[in-house]
Amino acid sequence: MTTSVIGESVKHKLDAEGIDPLLFTGVNDSNLHRISSLFKVKLTLRGDQVVVSGKLSEVEDAIPLLEHLIELSRLRKSFSSEDIPRLVQELSTNENDPINSIENELRIALPGSKKIIRPKSKGQAKYLRSMISTDVVVGIGPAGTGKTYLAVAMAIDSLYKKRVRRIVLARPAVEAGESLGFLPGDLQEKVDPYLRPLYDALEDMMPSERVRRALQDRVIEIAPLAYMRGRTLSDAFVILDEAQNSTRAQMKMFLTRLGLNSQVVITGDKTQIDLPNQEQSGLIEIESVLRHIDGIEFVYLDETDILRHQLVKDIVGAYGKIDSRPTIKSQ
Repeated sequence: MTTSVIGESVKHKLDAEGIDPLLFTGVNDSNLHRISSLFKVKLTLRGDQVVVSGKLSEVEDAIPLLEHLIELSRLRKSFSSEDIPRLVQELSTNENDPINSIENELRIALPGSKKIIRPKSKGQAKYLRSMISTDVVVGIGPAGTGKTYLAVAMAIDSLYKKRVRRIVLARPAVEAGESLGFLPGDLQEKVDPYLRPLYDALEDMMPSERVRRALQDRVIEIAPLAYMRGRTLSDAFVILDEAQNSTRAQMKMFLTRLGLNSQVVITGDKTQIDLPNQEQSGLIEIESVLRHIDGIEFVYLDETDILRHQLVKDIVGAYGKIDSRPTIKSQ
């Protein structure tokens, strides 16, 4: 969210990633026209941002409604231009609303970047609650559900609040085989492409200089899963990302690294296993082996929790239908 001042007017940008654009704007932009008429502001949707401009007081009055409509659009809760005056009234009287409950119940404020990370769906809210209350959390779901992003946000929050002294981020590399020798460059250059999503999440939540310094001081460590062997990780927030590509032996090795005052979050997508034998996935095994152990919680995210482009949700759903079809073996 950013604000700029132009003469007597202000221009404010709201994050609208993951919304249904047609639902938000309405047919022929009818929702935008209704909001503009009510608040005397100008509205435009540019990519993943809603830009609202006008006098400061009018922009400030419009922002709560716009944030509310963005959340409704993310969750595919339908509304029309006729509903907008009613929503304005509900917001002004602070009536309980299920969408606002999700948003306000859990917030992660990251002072370094002045960002506030909030759950955007019921599944994400459950995931965050589990990370707050449970030592080992396994988040399973398709791409775009925020598994890694929210786990990294929680890790940074724990570091800022001195609940832990360091963050350790691990990923299986090179389709879980970790055969890095044939790649050019030194070790860091070999593994960086596989760890890049973790760097991206960090850099989105912390100033780049602080990320660089934390990596240099080993307050934050990013490494291939294979290099966790033989270590004990105490006073740490430990994340294993893309866990579907860990072998059964690697998963057992990783889980037994847990030291005193440490928390573990495991994320994975069972539909994207790259191992030659999918049954050897450590993520698949722990679903049955560890499910009934106190202190370990499994959280399942699905298509309703996807907050990327609407097409991502449609693509995941289409592949899900194919994967659920029975396989007919030829005679």
